[in-house]
Amino acid sequence: MNWREYINSDPAIHHGQTCITGTRISVSVVLDNLAAGLTIEEILKSYPSLTTEAIQACIAYAAELAREETILLPA
Repeated sequence: MNWREYINSDPAIHHGQTCITGTRISVSVVLDNLAAGLTIEEILKSYPSLTTEAIQACIAYAAELAREETILLPA
């Protein structure tokens, strides 16, 4: 999955936050919903302009960030 086809960041849109292309829906909103336990179907119902592929792109984007960024956790 090439998440770059679905996600962009534009300073003129939603304060430059990463969003689903063509929307003002931020990647963090999608990921927050997934983390809260919502299913893809529930998210699609809440945000009809999204697609399953866009949600998968958010997951791929987060996975790439996790590979690039190391956060030290307390023992």
